[in-house]
Amino acid sequence: MLRYLSAGESHGPSLAAIVEGMPAGIEVDIDLINDILQRRQGGYGRGGRMAIENDKVEILSGVRNGVTLGSPITLRVNNRDWENWKEIMCPYKGAKIQEKVVTKPRPGHADLPGAIKYDQKDMRNILERASARETAIRTAVGGLAKSLLKKYHICSVAHVVRIGKIEVKEVDYEKLKLMGTEIYNTPVYCSNPEVSQEMIREIDNAKSQGDSIGGIFEVVVGNLPVGLGSHVHWDRRLDGRIAGALMSIQGIKGVEIGLGFEAATLPGSKVHDEIYYSEEKSFYRKTNNAGGIEGGITNGEILRVRAAMKPIPTLYTPLKSVDFITKEPFEASIERSDTCAVPAAAVVGDAVVAWEIAKVLLEDFKGTI
Repeated sequence: MLRYLSAGESHGPSLAAIVEGMPAGIEVDIDLINDILQRRQGGYGRGGRMAIENDKVEILSGVRNGVTLGSPITLRVNNRDWENWKEIMCPYKGAKIQEKVVTKPRPGHADLPGAIKYDQKDMRNILERASARETAIRTAVGGLAKSLLKKYHICSVAHVVRIGKIEVKEVDYEKLKLMGTEIYNTPVYCSNPEVSQEMIREIDNAKSQGDSIGGIFEVVVGNLPVGLGSHVHWDRRLDGRIAGALMSIQGIKGVEIGLGFEAATLPGSKVHDEIYYSEEKSFYRKTNNAGGIEGGITNGEILRVRAAMKPIPTLYTPLKSVDFITKEPFEASIERSDTCAVPAAAVVGDAVVAWEIAKVLLEDFKGTI
């Protein structure tokens, strides 16, 4: 079984993951992993933290001469900002913890429920791990999964389809396919240049008001074999697993596959994909409203899954809150933040989807990988 555990705090020395179950003999494309980490740091609307960090993965075990050994793989991404926090975040006695105490919970963050659940008076002990900085190591893990998928010519790309009120009305999937990873050289990872400029203006407008803005991204996976996933148990349905993985990303509030929520507004005759057959193509569809999954199983069509990200809850014009200790009303504390992280979230989304595909691939084709 392919699995991993991650560890690390936002301002700690590093983020790390131990990956277990990766087969021996897989060529690890470390440049691919580092490219994905760089994409996660990009996208218009990112804040000051990304000007500090220069994320690169270190492989500490489980790989020799660029090839997996079959033993646990240890990945590490160092935090350059640790230099500014090492006295405050020091794991040993004597840390200057009083210098950066957080007692004012930010609406929309894990600060308050986390402090109550874990009985913490200093909410920094919650926000350091709840921070989206944690997605850096998850992105590296997803990059490792992509090395496995690459062997089987399974490819994926993520792109932004909406920021605030600005939306790509119709996605040209042939153009997207031709663009491939070149889409990450565009400002907001959007395939439509005109819409991209409108999205940039939407982000600038939010920033000028000290506000933040969310949006929707889509992950597209091609060349999937028929039969990944299963209908027989709830936890083996691939759509459920992918939705759960995407919902685990900080800030994601909704997931849809294929037509998604729109399917609820249409009659069945406009929703379900008619089935055809030819000697050349075997079974195929002319439409893909199902998004490549039927009954929890891949059907041979392109996988299309979208995720909605809420606006970043840390605002430069803070919302009202209440001090956790004194119970007095205050404006919520400000941590360094992005105006919009939807493009970055798209990259993380691509990574977690790749991980789920790699997992199910190993489960369903065990012994033939």
